[in-house]
Amino acid sequence: MIAPAGPVLSAPAKSPVPSKNGDAKGAVDRFATAYSGGIAAAARLGVLPPRAARATQRMLDACRYLDVAAVLGAVVGVFVLTNASHPGAASIAGFLNMRVTVKNLLLLAVFAAVLHASLMMFGLYDERRLEEPMLYALRLVGACLVGGIPLVLFPLASSTGAVRPISVGYFVTVAVVTLSALRWLVWLAAAPSPAAAIRNVLIVGSGPRAQRLYHELYAHAEDAVQIYGFVDTNPDPVAEEIAQRMIGTLDDLEGILMRHVIDDVLITLPIKSCYGKIQNTIALCERLGVRAAYLADVFQSSLGRPSYEQTGRFPVVRMHVVNDDHRMLVKRAMDLLGGAMGLAVAAPVMLVVAIAIKLSDPGPVIFSQQRFGLNKRRFAMYKFRTMVIGAEALQADLETRNEATGPVFKIRDDPRITPIGRVLRRMSLDELPQLFNVVRGDMSLVGPRPLPVRDVHKFSESWLMRRFSVPPGLTGLWQISGRSDLAFDRWVLLDLQYIDGWSLGLDLQILAKTVPAVLWGRGAA
Repeated sequence: MIAPAGPVLSAPAKSPVPSKNGDAKGAVDRFATAYSGGIAAAARLGVLPPRAARATQRMLDACRYLDVAAVLGAVVGVFVLTNASHPGAASIAGFLNMRVTVKNLLLLAVFAAVLHASLMMFGLYDERRLEEPMLYALRLVGACLVGGIPLVLFPLASSTGAVRPISVGYFVTVAVVTLSALRWLVWLAAAPSPAAAIRNVLIVGSGPRAQRLYHELYAHAEDAVQIYGFVDTNPDPVAEEIAQRMIGTLDDLEGILMRHVIDDVLITLPIKSCYGKIQNTIALCERLGVRAAYLADVFQSSLGRPSYEQTGRFPVVRMHVVNDDHRMLVKRAMDLLGGAMGLAVAAPVMLVVAIAIKLSDPGPVIFSQQRFGLNKRRFAMYKFRTMVIGAEALQADLETRNEATGPVFKIRDDPRITPIGRVLRRMSLDELPQLFNVVRGDMSLVGPRPLPVRDVHKFSESWLMRRFSVPPGLTGLWQISGRSDLAFDRWVLLDLQYIDGWSLGLDLQILAKTVPAVLWGRGAA
């Protein structure tokens, strides 16, 4: 077992600047300091990542993506509040039953355009504005006030009186609360799972450039980073501190990436003499789904999408083998909302299932098993227990009866399954506790299925590892395409098809198709 080397790197905390401009400014500064301190404390507790204290443009881009839905919710809220004195109308159904006319659509279009322009004008999508949290909050209020001006036209155009002048005041209040909650949700969505809070970095090379980069990572680290080690064609590096952290040669790189948790590969080999080796390293990282970065922009890529970034004083080109933009924060926000709502809705069912399991068997209700997640990090996946106690220890005796192709294990009439377990599996109710994994960040609502340690250790080809370049999912293309009826090769191809063609629309399609697939029990085992 190769042990990671090097301490954890983290950014030093910034000291608050005392106020010099009177009590009002001092109050603002104290509020901002407390706000920032609260975020930093949450980061230390694992609720938010360190980078959330200095929110990036990527997070604000996600807010811009979600603001449309938030404002629509605000408009619905305004309608319900305005008609609170009319029980028959004060409902979402009443809002949806309103007549859709060309006039109303034009008013909504003008309203949406003015609000969007107002949010832009007040700098709510500019990361520089976040340096003053209190001023940012005031900007949000101002943007909603200005953006709500077109609402004064709605009472004039309303023939039924359903929209009243007070709607403007209601809208500002509801919009401020909704947009503020949305931004906090995006901050939460940016938080990595506890296991992924520290990024493991592998440096390819051991010469002067590798040594300088090594020191730069310590001196200018912005996120928690751990130097996992070095690999190079030269087994005897000059620097002693590099030699202590050498974990193999370039020929060992494929095995290291297959069996260890590596988030980034930083290539520091000299371009002139190692062009072919760098190109091969990039191709290998693409095949395994590991993100690579190099110190030049002269190499071809068939899968990775390059982005120009700064690592300390070193500009690098990072090859993203999966989508890594603001849409991933939107996806995570969907996971948080969907997971929380799913737990709330499923709570009564989960209680009944737990009682049924306990009455039928004195063993534990929840079964926890180590699975491989994003970048091959292990996590405890939860399920309702559907097998006898000690089922994992009995699996070795059943290997000869394995009916699945490839490295996975599956027996349709598995003798370890309990009677109540067969019912739960048929209805997919045993998967409900994985909503906790979704909320924690170990899993997503949609993604490749997380595999047990036993199955992954039987992978013989490195390209299979690319399925770990995205978070595993509660459902996926495999779920709506046959589940256990699929051969392993088809299963993996569906995973890679999902990874390469991912979009938020695809996630929504899969979620919609999962419901009938589960109800009809297709491929359940």
